[in-house]
Amino acid sequence: MRLVLTGGGTGGHIYPALAIGREAAEREPDSSLLYIGTTKGLESRIVPNQGIPFESIDITGFRRSLSMENVKTIVRFLQGVKRSKELLRSFKPDAVVGTGGYVCGPVVYAASRLGIPTLIHEQNVVPGLTNKFLSRYADAVAVSFADSLPHFSGKRNVLHAGNPVASMVAKANRSEGFKSLGLPEGTPFVLAVGGSRGAKALNEAILEMLPGLESLADVHFVFVTGERYYEEALARLQELPAKVKGRVHALHYINNMPEVLSAASLVVSRAGASSLAEITSLGIPSILVPSPNVTNNHQQPNAESLAVAGAAVMILEKDLNGGALLSNLSAIMKDRSRREAMAVAARKLGMPKAASAIYEQIKGILK
Repeated sequence: MRLVLTGGGTGGHIYPALAIGREAAEREPDSSLLYIGTTKGLESRIVPNQGIPFESIDITGFRRSLSMENVKTIVRFLQGVKRSKELLRSFKPDAVVGTGGYVCGPVVYAASRLGIPTLIHEQNVVPGLTNKFLSRYADAVAVSFADSLPHFSGKRNVLHAGNPVASMVAKANRSEGFKSLGLPEGTPFVLAVGGSRGAKALNEAILEMLPGLESLADVHFVFVTGERYYEEALARLQELPAKVKGRVHALHYINNMPEVLSAASLVVSRAGASSLAEITSLGIPSILVPSPNVTNNHQQPNAESLAVAGAAVMILEKDLNGGALLSNLSAIMKDRSRREAMAVAARKLGMPKAASAIYEQIKGILK
């Protein structure tokens, strides 16, 4: 299979595309991949490190208010379509897969104009503007959440497949997770992570909460601060009581997140689609604090889908503080039967075969 992948801006768009590409390469070892992104997005650094050929186009997103910048964006879009057509004619793909972000717009649209089969994947419950636009032209749509299906009711080939990053974590080695943290296997620990860059509001609530961990004598706490907040967090942690300090492990970043995640007893996290796909694939209970600083507030519906199913507790950022976090965390960690019920509910939502399902959907449009 010759496959073009496109998606950019954030890891939430990039890693699903890479997971689909990896599935195709595993199923058909003679496959050829090409990734089309922008030089400004994270994909320009992440994709080449994966050994996948990378080409770029120049494109920006639309602003949500009347602006001359939108006129420039239309011009860039048309230029992007032209550049994409050149790349597609040269590579001659069997199919094009878009996973969101404004770079997908000209690439998937160009493919549809050239008669190349196309599939788009939507990670969030509420679709982004680009995927709403592209759904008119794509031959197939795959979604991560069942709640997304009504948004694509006009399409025939729509599949609730899950998020393909779930397939990447499904085989994570739990023992390696404990080992990398220097904890004896089986140690109960809470993993708190606000994304690769950290989340200030979440970090503040955690730091406010940590002294209260004295009431959870056997529980360790793995605190992923994000690089920009790491030094400040370390200084604050020195003020903790000795009984707590020895059980708090502060890191600015985790390179082996699937392994660490698979070993966690409970996760405190934002509600990005890829994070939730990993959590549910592994069946981990969670406390979710959706970021209010994302387009369309899309993390809140993501978190609500897990909370309604009983797999997570959702705390809105406006209600977040150390007391609220400690209260919910303690209630879950002190109630093993509740933790197990949440894990079962999470696992029911998890779709570890998502990448395989999407691969089969691509094969279907090729026929």
